Amino acid sequence: MSPEKKVKATKLTVGLPFNLGSLELENDEVQQRAAWSLYVELSTRIAVQPLGEGEGILREALTSLYNVFNITRQILREAGPEVAKGPNSLGFIAIDVINTGLRPFLVRWHPLLKGYEEKRPPEMTSVDYERTWEHEAELRRELEQVRQQMVIYVDALAKIAGIE
Repeated sequence: MSPEKKVKATKLTVGLPFNLGSLELENDEVQQRAAWSLYVELSTRIAVQPLGEGEGILREALTSLYNVFNITRQILREAGPEVAKGPNSLGFIAIDVINTGLRPFLVRWHPLLKGYEEKRPPEMTSVDYERTWEHEAELRRELEQVRQQMVIYVDALAKIAGIE
């Protein structure tokens, strides 16, 4: 009878975004794979890419952040309950990031921008109209703050995934 080969868990400390502090966790293969999936999804989105003045569309940036909810849910479902074994696990980090970090921002800005967009005159492009919004600069500033926090999160995911 041959002994079973087990993957040894590694203890990691990662910094968390949105004033969630830091976390020490026992990293394992399930968490590594889920962190990799989240890393790939998030690092390629507007959510972590700078949006310079006059660049991009605010609606697309908000939609990209909103999509992080669905992506996170899907990845956590596929990873299974092993990814959320206790408060010091990737599952709990991911849920905290979307509920504590992203949700309040989106709850504030999504309806404000939507209400403004609904008043757009047909002869004006959505981009031009968006740029005339009185809250455009404020939303861009807050988007940048959220982006910086998402970069912290992506860095933590990289560390959990074992990316150098």
